[in-house]
Amino acid sequence: MSRTPPILTPPETPGASGLQLGSPTARKPYHFSTLCATVDNPNAKDQYGSSSVPIYQTATFKGMGGEYDYTRSGNPTRSHLEHHLAKISNARHAFAVSSGMAALDVITRLLKAGDEVIAGDDLYGGTNRLLAYLKAHQGVTVHHVDTTTPESLHPVLKAGKTAMVLLESPTNPLLKIADLATICSDIRARAPDAIIVVDNTMMSPFLQRPLEHGADLVYDSGTKYLSGHHDLMAGVIACNRDDVAKKIAFIINAVGNALTPFDSFLLLRGTKTLAIRMERQQSTAIQVARYLSNLGFLVHYPGLEDHPGHELHKKLASGPGAVLSFVTGDKEMSERIVGATRLWGISVSFGAVNSLISMPCVMSHASIDPAVRAARGLPEDLIRLCVGIEDPNDLIDDLEVALLQAGAIKAGQVGLVRTNPTYNPRAHGSVLNKAIEKLADRVGNARVDEEAPDTDWMVSAPGKVILFGEHAVVHGVTAVAAAVDLRCYAISSGRDDGKINLNLPDLNFNNTWNVEDLPWDAVNTSVAPGEPHPPELEPGLVEAITARALPVVDEGKPAGYKPAVIAFLYIYMTISSKDYRFKSVRFLLVNTKVPRNTKSLVAGVGLKKQQEPELVNGILERIQAISDEARRALLDPELERSELLKALESLIDENHAHLVTLGVSHPALEKIREVTAEKGLHAKLTGAGGGGCAVVLLPDAIDDKALNELVQALEKEGFEAYTTSVGGGGLGIMSPYVERSDEDKAVAEEDFVAKPAVELAQWAADRGRWLYT
Repeated sequence: MSRTPPILTPPETPGASGLQLGSPTARKPYHFSTLCATVDNPNAKDQYGSSSVPIYQTATFKGMGGEYDYTRSGNPTRSHLEHHLAKISNARHAFAVSSGMAALDVITRLLKAGDEVIAGDDLYGGTNRLLAYLKAHQGVTVHHVDTTTPESLHPVLKAGKTAMVLLESPTNPLLKIADLATICSDIRARAPDAIIVVDNTMMSPFLQRPLEHGADLVYDSGTKYLSGHHDLMAGVIACNRDDVAKKIAFIINAVGNALTPFDSFLLLRGTKTLAIRMERQQSTAIQVARYLSNLGFLVHYPGLEDHPGHELHKKLASGPGAVLSFVTGDKEMSERIVGATRLWGISVSFGAVNSLISMPCVMSHASIDPAVRAARGLPEDLIRLCVGIEDPNDLIDDLEVALLQAGAIKAGQVGLVRTNPTYNPRAHGSVLNKAIEKLADRVGNARVDEEAPDTDWMVSAPGKVILFGEHAVVHGVTAVAAAVDLRCYAISSGRDDGKINLNLPDLNFNNTWNVEDLPWDAVNTSVAPGEPHPPELEPGLVEAITARALPVVDEGKPAGYKPAVIAFLYIYMTISSKDYRFKSVRFLLVNTKVPRNTKSLVAGVGLKKQQEPELVNGILERIQAISDEARRALLDPELERSELLKALESLIDENHAHLVTLGVSHPALEKIREVTAEKGLHAKLTGAGGGGCAVVLLPDAIDDKALNELVQALEKEGFEAYTTSVGGGGLGIMSPYVERSDEDKAVAEEDFVAKPAVELAQWAADRGRWLYT
């Protein structure tokens, strides 16, 4: 960690006697660790010269006209603490209150009804809870934005309206980085009266001092790093503005939440070792983060060079801190990991000398509605690690045992590797990847020699549509989705140069892979010629292909190539065959051509659930019943076809009505329902709503004339309609083990490329036996 820069000490602080810094006898400014250990206040000398600040454990003070009269208004022990906190925060004023949330409560009392607040979308759960209360009961408008992009504040930053901007950097628990200096500058230019507040708890004054970047108020939970031992509750507010400080002092005195004398003594004692504690904690955190990253986990920690905010954070702070988080891809696995640790204590909070582990979504952030968490990108499987001062080897060993016991890692031929790793966009160049390359060299080359040169592969992939359960799925309700029989196809011929190529001409996609670079480590079984195909795809292999083999395509090009590429690459590991999930049903897929904001729609449902929980919970229960009933009907082999379609018509109408109540429909979607209802058909929105697409159930008896009339009526309204069926196969691969003639094996690529799209499906079906997921 880089050495912390010296802080210019206030005039009354020892070491700043009024001499000019250029004078031969002038002392240099103290460094942070020296400031922490130096608690003297020249303006409040103890009458007995005690080396430790005494505890003035009293409620009242005798006499009249003295500096102190009542501890709620002032106390010598707390005055010493506040002077010390101002010094290490490089602030003119500092205040100590009963907790970090009490500090934020004091700050938000500066607001009044009608004011607007801008806050981040990745916040501590308690902060989110208080803001939600202010919004619901105090008439304060709260805008949540992604503060990692300064421009995201501009649309809601209004002069005369925006009264406060609340920032965190790094955020908790995803450790996103906000450009504090740029944001403060933007606010000064666009809404100069807005008060800029920064929660600096994750960093403490040791690593970051936001007042130096333009903030008006900075608050810390003194319970965390400032105290360091989790044996007291405290909050700290620091500022340089005299006018704001005067208001803060009034509120604290009026409310009566100032820190007690004994807790002031404990916090003062804790700050003396802040620098040395954080240096050790941060050093260990860096080792833990690298360990997890090398295993292939996606780690959120600004100390890693591949963190998107790494360089920006280096400009704002002198170190990355001692809190990190990572995802496993499986909530239950995360729970097993947390439960299997021994040195890592399972607890909320952070900043103590003892290391802690937690799952924010079920602990510190559980008060945030699941829908809101989903909309803000907070993973349910996220694990947060708060590193203490234990020996780093012991902490890593304990974590490794927990990962092994939970099944998150396993012993490979070249050390420990992840089991079924999920997508990690920043895992390039890790130790794990080097191990994979060695393994791939052995496995991959063998497959090139044995299979690739004389085999032609044809693959196909379907679209997907949600039939029932949109939005409710975010709140734990089962959704019913199905493959759409609007497929894309691809063909590939064998090569003998250690590479494979896939060309999707209709999507303008053409890519070549080195076989040895494919994720062979994720293969658990392989299918030899003549062997039966496994009943299901290996999910870990599909995830590995998705994470590590899909190429990056230029922005603006279609993304529909992904399912076909996954199916194609899967053939090098294993092939699956499965009967259709349920009966195929004909639908008309109608595109409104109205763009939608999925994140906003999901958040809107979450907010409605907060405001009207009885109504929304009732809807969610009914949608769950709809999904269950639809699934039973679609899977029931004895249900008459006419009864199935009749049941689906009723469920479609009911499901859509509930989605309308949730506020996620759109006039364009309602127009589609109006047009189709005139033909006696039933339609509903699919996906997030707010535009997007609708599905129209088509009866088996509908003839081509009636269908064409319906399509023309929809196109007249500006919509696009596609006839399809749902419930068919998923990823498809034409089996290379089925006997075919030499002529069939020699299918020319140019024939495939030249085949019109409308004829491609039948042409592909005639080529041979297809295997579907």
